[in-house]
Amino acid sequence: MTIQDLVGKYTIIGSNQDLEENEYRGTLSLKLDANQRIKAKWLINNNQSQIGTGFFKNNILVINFKYKDDNENIYKGVVVYKCISKDILDGFWSEKHGNPLYLGEERCFRVGIQKELLN
Repeated sequence: MTIQDLVGKYTIIGSNQDLEENEYRGTLSLKLDANQRIKAKWLINNNQSQIGTGFFKNNILVINFKYKDDNENIYKGVVVYKCISKDILDGFWSEKHGNPLYLGEERCFRVGIQKELLN
């Protein structure tokens, strides 16, 4: 698998970095910049936008991300995805100010692949 194979749009299902593991849904878009590094953009629960940059090696994708809350506070973190295939990413993440006892989790499915998985 190459970094170019990962470019595209994914639906995501995840859980937050806390005891309750609150579930969320959204989308993840992956593009490449001029240096062949990943540019990522998440839209969580149709209202929270996050951006990030990352790199890929040995089927592992690592992205440093950041976002602002409603009060303009900036949050930063890192997500690590194991690339099961070019269509399925299985990840975990942590934010700088998140609960250090827990990791968030996220599973990504390339848009259009869900129907194939169900059949």
